[in-house]
Amino acid sequence: MASDHILKRFDQELERLNATINEMGGLTESQFSKALTALRERDTQIAEEVIADDARVDALDAAVQEQTVKLLALRQPMANDLRMVLSSIKIAAALERIADYAKNTAKRSIVMTQGTAPASAVAGIDRLGRLVRTALKDVLDAFADDDVAKARDVWNRDEEIDQVYTGLFRELLTYMMEDPRTITACTHLLFMAKNIERAGDHVTNIAELVSFRSTGQNFAEVRRKGSGSLYATDSAP
Repeated sequence: MASDHILKRFDQELERLNATINEMGGLTESQFSKALTALRERDTQIAEEVIADDARVDALDAAVQEQTVKLLALRQPMANDLRMVLSSIKIAAALERIADYAKNTAKRSIVMTQGTAPASAVAGIDRLGRLVRTALKDVLDAFADDDVAKARDVWNRDEEIDQVYTGLFRELLTYMMEDPRTITACTHLLFMAKNIERAGDHVTNIAELVSFRSTGQNFAEVRRKGSGSLYATDSAP
């Protein structure tokens, strides 16, 4: 985003804020990817790394908050600058939540190494996770490049993520009904699936914030939710 501030220091502070978010985004993306690897490869060491590194994401989130408060207090930004500062707080919060979901997935993957889960169900979790991971990478690129079109593309992909989640949810319920011995493992997988789906929602929120910080507007359309059928009830004639 172009800038013509009289105070060069102001530009440097905004650049520093963006750099902190970019660093936080890169770490969050790595955390999410490693959590999927830990599940797929049944690797407790990688899972433990994800859990331990969550503190680094929290520290960067705190740094973003500190920088934004200082900018608001000292610079009193307006218009585009104010949107940049306010959206930065929200983007950092979304990234922190995604990292938390990665940590929870890593914790559950450790438990999964002690039991037997249906291989196709684990593959389904991995597929869902890869969709969200790709969307996260792309929305971080959109943020770095101030690319609203790319952010919109990520925003539109949320329906596919929801549809995959819905299918996986039903598959896991079927496993549990057909074989009670899978209930414990499939319950953990259900929580993982929900965490990953929620991470996808936060990615979508970041896409909207990329649009807001650049144009002052969110995307005008009403986003379709592919998971709506999970909550539908059959109506009596």
